[in-house]
Amino acid sequence: MSELEDIEKIKEMERVKKIILGRILTKEASERLARLKIVKPELANQLEIYLVKLYQAGQIKRVIDDNQMKNILSQISERKEFRIRR
Repeated sequence: MSELEDIEKIKEMERVKKIILGRILTKEASERLARLKIVKPELANQLEIYLVKLYQAGQIKRVIDDNQMKNILSQISERKEFRIRR
């Protein structure tokens, strides 16, 4: 694959991700995601991928509101926490 094809593929994936997120998130949840992108872009990207995969697997049955978004974020954040023991 050429670099141009890779860029086009990435653009298409971003477009699909944006469409799916627009369908499954309320306005407030979308705003929270936008704020998260500013503060923690890596976490926001991880969250977007997670939500798209859930949608594609048929696991999301209704629109995700702000409270549900908070719960999902806390679950994702808990996975990243770890402790170093000495």
